[in-house]
Amino acid sequence: MIPAKNFWAFTAYDNQSRSLLPTDQKLASFKSTLPRQQKNPDDGVTIWFGPTAPAGHVENWVQTMPGKNYNVLLRIYGPLEPWFDKSWQPGDLELRP
Repeated sequence: MIPAKNFWAFTAYDNQSRSLLPTDQKLASFKSTLPRQQKNPDDGVTIWFGPTAPAGHVENWVQTMPGKNYNVLLRIYGPLEPWFDKSWQPGDLELRP
């Protein structure tokens, strides 16, 4: 789990404009305070980024635009000790079919 006292958020930004990625979703982000999130059996959360929602994962999906480059930023609000002592580090983004 992400070591956050308050909450955490992943946000997709447009590489060209450096603004939020423009999509049909209200915001190109996913945060831990969303009531719609689907948790994994280990109580973690998998977040999906792509132009269309993967089957069965729409709750944890952040829409991107086809052909539009973007970057993802993780913000931790109220980071806890595992963040500072580096005993927790975020995993790499994984490309899924």
